[in-house]
Amino acid sequence: MLDIVLLGINHNTAPVELRECIAFTEDQSKSALHSLMGKKFIKEALLFSTCNRVEVLVVTDDSARAVVETKNFIAEFNKIPLNQFESALYVHEGNEAVRHVFRVAASLDSMVVGEPQILGQIKEAYRTAIEEKTSGVILNRLLHRTFFVAKKIRTETGIGDRAVSISYAAVELARKIFGVLEGKKVLLIGAGEMAELAVEHLIRCKVDHVWVANRTFENGVELAAQFNGQAIRFEEIPESLKTVDIIISSTGASEYVIRSDQVKGIIRKRKNRPLFFIDIAVPRDIDPEINRLSNSYVYDIDDLKGIIDENIEDRHKEAIKGERIVDEAVIRFREWYESLDVVPTIIALRKKMSAIAEAELKKTLQTSMISEQEARAVRKMAEALINKILHDPTRFLKRNGMRENKSLYIDSVRKLFNLDE
Repeated sequence: MLDIVLLGINHNTAPVELRECIAFTEDQSKSALHSLMGKKFIKEALLFSTCNRVEVLVVTDDSARAVVETKNFIAEFNKIPLNQFESALYVHEGNEAVRHVFRVAASLDSMVVGEPQILGQIKEAYRTAIEEKTSGVILNRLLHRTFFVAKKIRTETGIGDRAVSISYAAVELARKIFGVLEGKKVLLIGAGEMAELAVEHLIRCKVDHVWVANRTFENGVELAAQFNGQAIRFEEIPESLKTVDIIISSTGASEYVIRSDQVKGIIRKRKNRPLFFIDIAVPRDIDPEINRLSNSYVYDIDDLKGIIDENIEDRHKEAIKGERIVDEAVIRFREWYESLDVVPTIIALRKKMSAIAEAELKKTLQTSMISEQEARAVRKMAEALINKILHDPTRFLKRNGMRENKSLYIDSVRKLFNLDE
């Protein structure tokens, strides 16, 4: 009987320095798959490599030898001694391998539970295995079920509902304040990475226009071009407050970039339109006293982290529901997998019955004076009889209740119908 085996390392078992040493590029993955398929005990293979994990999934007729061969392959391919990473490797077989794949794809095993990127990465790895013809009946079925389970968990739980990054939490807050972000105007002050990511999220929400203010104007021009926006000089920030709706600030300034008195002076001119500040700088760029002004909202990085901590806790609660869905899916997959044992016997039984029916039909039709239409009707009747006769035996062989005595029943059927002659 073939078995499913998975070997890998991830962010929980190995530091990034080690994960980098055994990571595979897209081109390397293709040649690696062919090398794996050249191993005697490996029948199917899939490999996925991301910044947080490297995992090899194989179908084998000898689990112990496949594990040894795969470990040695990783060492040889990446030119790294096995003893440098073996202790960081985890090995899952059978149900546990299936469970692990389901959990990874559903992001239950991710550094950030509920992140959506991993599913796309696994789909890409599967696409490569299909193109390179290293995925067969078992891995095809497993990966299709994996994608179904991941979608079911994302649909039926709230695992991905809450923001768990600083940049996305900021956008979530903006959406709560404004309701709809479409058509809003954004000012980005500074060029911090988190601020840039927040602007990218806002653009997806169809904000109207982006201005960029940077102490080095040339850098501001370059950054504004990324967002199809417009650069302004630092001195123009106070005047821009009359126009913009959302200000995202991330500079290295030692004092406030926007003071309370500057905002107070433009509130009437804004005609009660809300002004939303996202301060991702440390030390802070935005004067917290602005919060006391009407229709002005200031959130700093601590506020955002507090929201993220709550959201992560909510995601972990939802993950419990996801684990139940995974458990059910593992049982269903195992039932299909174990039914593969009886497939050759069912095929052989149907083949023998069809051969007997065909032989008898030939004799009957040779000695009977019936039309072609009547002959077709007789053949159709014979086919229907075979299907009805084999229906109950087929259901019996496939049913869950015969798990303990499967070998005995298969052997009995093969002997009763002399299938091994």
